Amino acid sequence: MQNEATNNKINWPTLITLAIFHVLAVVALFTFSWTNFLIMLGLWWISASLGVGIGYHRLLTHRGFKTSKPVEYILTFLATLSLESGPIQWVATHRLHHAFTETPVKDPHTPRDGVFWSHLGWMLQGTAQTHDQATLNKYVPDLLSDKFQVFMSEWYFMTNVLLGIPLYLYGGWSLVLWGVFFRVAANLQVTWLVNSATHLWGTRRFATRDDSTNNGLVALFTFGEGWHNNHHAFPTSARHGIAWYEFDLNWYAIRALQALGLATDIKLMPALKKAALPEQELRKAA
Repeated sequence: MQNEATNNKINWPTLITLAIFHVLAVVALFTFSWTNFLIMLGLWWISASLGVGIGYHRLLTHRGFKTSKPVEYILTFLATLSLESGPIQWVATHRLHHAFTETPVKDPHTPRDGVFWSHLGWMLQGTAQTHDQATLNKYVPDLLSDKFQVFMSEWYFMTNVLLGIPLYLYGGWSLVLWGVFFRVAANLQVTWLVNSATHLWGTRRFATRDDSTNNGLVALFTFGEGWHNNHHAFPTSARHGIAWYEFDLNWYAIRALQALGLATDIKLMPALKKAALPEQELRKAA
């Protein structure tokens, strides 16, 4: 179970913000147009794939590849459009997750503390993504020493305000509803599925010490982040999808950056056969 002190404290700013975004996401459904929908999809890919999946996760958290500071900063800026917190707190949370996977209290969002907790509850109670300075000093000293990352961590919520201006000028409030509120709310839900569903249901290729699974449906909506058992077996690998059917759009984007000379020193998994379980072994639902 979670620490009682963290259980009893509601993060009201987070709760209110999430409620507003999800309510307005529902309102957006009444203003549907193909233009709104397609622009939303493009912005979703930009913010969630280029930003979170590649920028926050595979670059800043795990250093699965190297790139120039300008490219790193662009990816960070794009990631803040997801409204999943600033880079320092996001990376700290994910490094803690890998350091203490499935450990009660220490893992920020393990399903062993409850399915709802792993999906959303951890955002509403306790430290969520507001770690104290001692924790940040230990887990993200590389980002704390970077003035741009510190600045973006303090002002990450402003990027959607800036985005809302051209969206409004081009398509009015309906496009703002789709390009900001619907996109953010929908992406938060599928991102949280990586924390919950991919530790509960799916297949396991590697005998990791945690409950991570490969979940194709989650991978589809997160551009490849759902191949979670592969990822936990080799966290620093820039490629998560291994088999031909494990579509990993984030990996293809990194390969594109490499072709353009913008990504170097790409880390990959070593030979897989010795560590692999039978290909279709299913993990029982928790």
